[in-house]
Amino acid sequence: MVGRVIGIEDATPLEFWVAVDPEQTLQLDDVVALDRILPDGQLVRIFGLVTQVRARHEGARFQSDVFLISDGILPAEVSEAALVQPTRFEPEILLPPLPGAAVRRATDNERDIALSFDDVDRRLPAGLSRSDEPIFLDLDFVDGTKGAHINISGISGVATKTSYATFLLYSMFNSGVLGAEAANTKALIFNVKGEDLLFLDHHNSSMNPEQVARYRALGLEPAPFRDVGILAPPRKGDPNATPATGSRTLGVSPFFWTIAQFCQQGLLPFLFADSEDERQQYTIVVQSVTAQLTKLPEGGDGTVRFDGRTIRTFSELVDAIETKLIPDDPDDMVDQRWTGRAVGAGTINAFIRRLASSRRHLEQLIRADIGNAERYALDLDAHQVTVIDIHSLHDRAKRFVVGVVLRQAFDAKEASGVAKPYQFVVLDELNKYAPRDSSSPIKEILLDVAERGRSLGIILIGAQQTASEVERRIVSNCAIRVVGRLDAAEAKRDEYGFLPTVQRQRATILKPGSMYLSQPRLPVPLLVEFPFPAWATRSAEAGLSPGGASQSGDPDDPFAGLV
Repeated sequence: MVGRVIGIEDATPLEFWVAVDPEQTLQLDDVVALDRILPDGQLVRIFGLVTQVRARHEGARFQSDVFLISDGILPAEVSEAALVQPTRFEPEILLPPLPGAAVRRATDNERDIALSFDDVDRRLPAGLSRSDEPIFLDLDFVDGTKGAHINISGISGVATKTSYATFLLYSMFNSGVLGAEAANTKALIFNVKGEDLLFLDHHNSSMNPEQVARYRALGLEPAPFRDVGILAPPRKGDPNATPATGSRTLGVSPFFWTIAQFCQQGLLPFLFADSEDERQQYTIVVQSVTAQLTKLPEGGDGTVRFDGRTIRTFSELVDAIETKLIPDDPDDMVDQRWTGRAVGAGTINAFIRRLASSRRHLEQLIRADIGNAERYALDLDAHQVTVIDIHSLHDRAKRFVVGVVLRQAFDAKEASGVAKPYQFVVLDELNKYAPRDSSSPIKEILLDVAERGRSLGIILIGAQQTASEVERRIVSNCAIRVVGRLDAAEAKRDEYGFLPTVQRQRATILKPGSMYLSQPRLPVPLLVEFPFPAWATRSAEAGLSPGGASQSGDPDDPFAGLV
């Protein structure tokens, strides 16, 4: 016994206070249990989570009495009490505990019952409690069986959002929870900051025995991801399309789209996916030009024929479109098939200005000036985990890549007609791509993923610093909510209403590696700590890859060649 239910505070089915035995302690996040016997003799077991703890002097009247009590002049007793929020009633008879009822710490099977782990058939290891006990997610609320999608919020660099997202992926691939589907399940990760995610396939040389033990407590063996493909944009002005990476040089492939792919797949609108209001007049021109580009004939090796010219570069394509919309001879009429209808010169010029401004940011990504350019087409099924590095790109180019790749992944799943194998998508800075107060082609795709992805088997693991700035429909469609360290002002927003008051306060001081995890099975979010990544998160940590190769290719020197 660790205490008894207090009789001078109201006890309800939603919360009650426990007086802590002087010989015992209760801390935040402890799991407790107690019994109540009904008049008919039926036993009801009540389980709960400690969400607040307090200590006070009983017998004191004034704040200054503490000095007299400490000096032994005034009699008083120190009492500790813990606020408990019930998590489960077994059977489900929602009655308050009775004052004086003995409260015990829930361990082993009782802890599993308290946290509803006993009812979960597919338990996804999600981290450890503060007492190093495993905490699980119900995979049914991740893969679309009963719910889908995960949303992670927290301050950049402190909340370790991406680290937790990759840990969940590693857990899914290596815990056995996916069964035979693990071999075919794919993950697509956008690397939006630094080069932290370019070494997922290398051992982390900073691992220590304590961290290894934490993985094994979750039933996992620490190791890097086994099958990883790294894609990066070509360097600007490089005729050989050398990947634009700094710290990693081996095992990186370039990606870009040919001129023919850009035109035939109707990718032009993604050049304007910078949160512009779709009510702007020039968007009419965008749609009309897109439709006309899809009709251009191929010229071979990724090129197109445009008014008798072979277009090989993005700059040439921009010039050709500009000539079409603004004829050299002012007396010539503009072809309204390219403008949609009679629009003013100002509208056409607005379109041209925005198209021209994208030239320097996108020219290395849209090209057909390399032989056999089609071999660089994105293949999202080539590896179990595909990392697309966009951190070095301008924001406008980032939006283009994210939008086009997401549409490719979504269209592929939609065309397959079946949910399995699953396709997980990890995207940080979600507020940039699906802002609350504006619209864009990327936002529409993300809404499709959030609202229809569950049935198609495409699962979004989205992250952002501020959930209050992300489209509500996307966040509300996420069955699993995760919160790391929050800014104090952000923590007060309605988007975090699922966190009790004390947990909102604690979220402002959470240390890296700690997250609050909310899932439909539990009425109270759980604090989880996840192990240090077993895969390298930067070049300085990169040991051997699973194939035994370092960055230099020398198995005897795992750090040689690292910058």
